[in-house]
Amino acid sequence: MNPLLTVSGLTVRFQLRDAVVAAVTGLDLTVRPGELLAVVGESGCGKSVLAHALLGLLPANAAVSGKALLTRAVGPPGPVDLLACGEKTLAREIRGRRIGLIPQSPATALTVVRRGRRLLAETLRAHRRDPGLADQVAREAGLDPADLERYPFELSGGMAQRLATALALAGEPPLLIADEPTGGLDRPLVDHTLDLLRRRCDDGAAVLLITHDLAAAERVADTVAVMYAGRIVEHRPARELFSAPAHPYSRGLLDALPDREFRAVAGHPPMLTALPRGCAFAARCDRVSGACAIQPAGPVACHHPLTTAEAPA
Repeated sequence: MNPLLTVSGLTVRFQLRDAVVAAVTGLDLTVRPGELLAVVGESGCGKSVLAHALLGLLPANAAVSGKALLTRAVGPPGPVDLLACGEKTLAREIRGRRIGLIPQSPATALTVVRRGRRLLAETLRAHRRDPGLADQVAREAGLDPADLERYPFELSGGMAQRLATALALAGEPPLLIADEPTGGLDRPLVDHTLDLLRRRCDDGAAVLLITHDLAAAERVADTVAVMYAGRIVEHRPARELFSAPAHPYSRGLLDALPDREFRAVAGHPPMLTALPRGCAFAARCDRVSGACAIQPAGPVACHHPLTTAEAPA
């Protein structure tokens, strides 16, 4: 099946007064219809920057290069390059219509002077759907329709998260970017949200799930991309990665899970303003050698990948 989204060489730099932040470097990935791709990694590795770059939501001091080709359903032939198409195309054709976003901080993304019902009804109307579907869409997102009568500032963090999810679903976009969509939710609602995302894929849509919750990724993802210091260091089918991680960093993340060794990855990520020339994980790795002074490439970006026998049980 042809990809819905193809990202090639995505690089994002933030210009500060006295430094440059290398937020994302040379990122490649594809997402196909029906696929749930989970992007995982420690905080600050570039996961949310990826989402914001695809939707043109980065601040003015960001410099973006590369390509992000999204298949068009209507309009001119050929895909649209999300990184080059301009704000008018993003606002009129892409955001909410072709790509929905569940933001990491929903409270800051909601209009505080409108009740939830009006926000959801207006969104449905904008996508040429019946505003009367507001209750149904709210229930799908795990939100009690009665809570739609509240203003966003009257909602708990979990309620605001569910309202943001409902707004992202309202346009029935072919691609949904879910940036930490289970934040502030208790376990039953976490499971409900994950099942909702999985059903979206089973119905033919695609989901890019950005999460630090490895258990969530293992439960619902088809493929997993592990990010470290702005780069994807391992990109493989979820079942293979969770049973036999090949990159030492992936192994470290899995070893940190409570149902495994519950042992944190030693050391700290490098400063994004002073990345090493070679492998950024080398300073924390127990397999480092002289070869690691050169940046590795490939679906497993490591000069000394683990074998199946070395993978965690």
